[in-house]
Amino acid sequence: MWLLATLVTYFVARQIAIKLKHPLCNPLLISLLILTPCLIYSGDTYTQYLAQNEVIHFMLGPVVIALAYPLYEQLHLIREKWKIILISCTCASFSSVLLGTLLALALGGNEIIAASVLPKSISTPFALSTAKQIGGIPEITAALVLIAGLFGALFGYPLLNRLNIRSPLARGLSIGALSHAIGTAKAIENNHQEGAISSLALVICGIITALFAPFLFHLILFFV
Repeated sequence: MWLLATLVTYFVARQIAIKLKHPLCNPLLISLLILTPCLIYSGDTYTQYLAQNEVIHFMLGPVVIALAYPLYEQLHLIREKWKIILISCTCASFSSVLLGTLLALALGGNEIIAASVLPKSISTPFALSTAKQIGGIPEITAALVLIAGLFGALFGYPLLNRLNIRSPLARGLSIGALSHAIGTAKAIENNHQEGAISSLALVICGIITALFAPFLFHLILFFV
């Protein structure tokens, strides 16, 4: 039941977003606003909902892999700007980990909560694996990944426009590094080149965070 409801709701939300063309009319946000009250009213738990949508969750991995195609079309730019791309993604990954973890601890969260917050800005497959590795709660991480992605998709481009940042490379890196697949979907709609760079950023940031998260997490705890 919930699989069909999710697919129909997203299709309707997508049509609304196409017609209204407003930053707040994000298909995922609209779907959440529709499905969440329905789930609460039905009395089903999120675990039951997730179990019925397992096929959608499974497709996250293949979708990330499919992003390799637009990257292939931008190989010339990647070869030319690979140093900038690598440095930008490394800085974005480290700063996101440090700021998120320190904020969680400063607000009174324990080590488990901090570990759950740490991978919030990378794609779900990377984030869940990282959270488990450092002792976080995957369910909390999944929710935070969704929130981070939505914020990037909703406010990323208005902020970049306000700051007068026009470079497709800079815009793509910014969106992909901080709002992963949800932001990348928005980037692809906005500009094909920005979408390709964003998909590259989300993969690189995911790998960097997954590799260095245990070291950074324990380093933060040591000094805090």
